[in-house]
Amino acid sequence: MQKIRIASFNVALDRSAPGALAAEIGGQGSPQLRHVAAMVRRVRPDIVLLNEFDHTGDAGDSRHLSAFAEHYLAAGEHGIDYPYRYLAPVNTGLTGPLALDGGPVPVLPQDGLGFGAFHGQYGFAILSRFPLDTGSVRTFRRFLWQSMPGARLPRLDGEPYYGPEVLAFLPLSSKNHVDVPVRLPGGRVLHLLASHPAPPIDEGPERRNSCRNHDELRLWHDYIRPGKGDYLVDDDGARGGLEAGADFVILGDLNADPVDGNGFRSRTRALLADPLLHQAVSRGRLRPASAGARRLRTFEPRRGHPGYWTHVNGLRLDYVLPGAGLRALASGVHWPTPEQDEAGWFWRGQGRPARRALGSDHRLVWVDIAL
Repeated sequence: MQKIRIASFNVALDRSAPGALAAEIGGQGSPQLRHVAAMVRRVRPDIVLLNEFDHTGDAGDSRHLSAFAEHYLAAGEHGIDYPYRYLAPVNTGLTGPLALDGGPVPVLPQDGLGFGAFHGQYGFAILSRFPLDTGSVRTFRRFLWQSMPGARLPRLDGEPYYGPEVLAFLPLSSKNHVDVPVRLPGGRVLHLLASHPAPPIDEGPERRNSCRNHDELRLWHDYIRPGKGDYLVDDDGARGGLEAGADFVILGDLNADPVDGNGFRSRTRALLADPLLHQAVSRGRLRPASAGARRLRTFEPRRGHPGYWTHVNGLRLDYVLPGAGLRALASGVHWPTPEQDEAGWFWRGQGRPARRALGSDHRLVWVDIAL
């Protein structure tokens, strides 16, 4: 049986200065780069979303993505070639005309349209063995938060947290929401719905980041439901959601655990429970899991099953969620136990995760789909 493997991996390749990652890839490299690439080569996905991959922000210069694909992923005895690549423009580190508190001078990172010290920090990219229809990509980077009907805009002491002058330019997407069609063998088209919503942390009682995360998840939920996404307008002016009956996969570091964490967990559960999603993958017997996560020692109480965790804080944050019309065959989270190969990249003893410099604080999640 023919199948494809689709993966999401927050690679934590964010750096403190613009161009630093590109220089690292084009220069001496680093243990983190080599280990991240080795993890991708080990799992061998046909399509992989890379979250937290710094770039220029407008996605105009993809040379370092090509260099990473060619010199780190395709090279060597067990290399894997990704000839089709997409770099998503993002809102991180991009400022509006005002600070987000209405002040006259925006200051990064806190006043970015998406949190970032420079434009393109925490960006994302897609690598594929199959052709990406980049001419048909839909992006929602500029869609205003206040344009979502019933938006969960933050409030403080009963008053709107953001003033009208800020809401006039503040987008919903903290990075971007992109619909990238990929042409599979046999001519079938699969829509990759990729994003990286704001984490529900570093906030006060207004819960501004939790509110944004809630509505960033809702955007995709509305997008896949016929009629629910009629209000959406993409960056080219096209209106509406995904065509009814289209094949899709929602993927990315959604920064949303259905049981634990700081976000609005009911929103996460509502998305996962929607019958338009493959329920065996989102909540059932094919939910991605690992043996390694069960060995993690957490310092906060958790209610969620540890086998499903994808982050070193004991949270399920990273997802590959195929639509119900697809046939899922298998799934997993790449998280070896301390006794397995590569353990040194993941563990430093007594159930504690390795330093992020050796890899990532997230784990690669994959799902196999029948063609």
